[in-house]
Amino acid sequence: MNWIQGLLILSILVLLVYLLRSRTNAKSKAWVKVGYVLFVFAAIYAILRPDDTTVVANWLGVARGADLMEYALIIAFVFTTLSTYLRFKDLELKYARLARAVALDGAQAPSDQAR
Repeated sequence: MNWIQGLLILSILVLLVYLLRSRTNAKSKAWVKVGYVLFVFAAIYAILRPDDTTVVANWLGVARGADLMEYALIIAFVFTTLSTYLRFKDLELKYARLARAVALDGAQAPSDQAR
């Protein structure tokens, strides 16, 4: 194993630890965490045995393993971007509803003296 393989594996493991330690909404993130753990194993395998990715790519009709990895990363990027966009849109809606509730809670009826 050369130094770049070690660095790549270490960075993937650091990301895995970070993801597994996140505590927000554990039930809905369980499948994401399982998927990420599978991704980590696949990434480590691809780093240690890069020629095997070419074999898998050839099975799928792609010329090189690097091209197959690029296609997979493009799909992952699009999924992550869309997921983040939808999550932020949901948070924006929740903040708007909260702001309305706070505004209505603190609202005062107009007094007759103001006229």
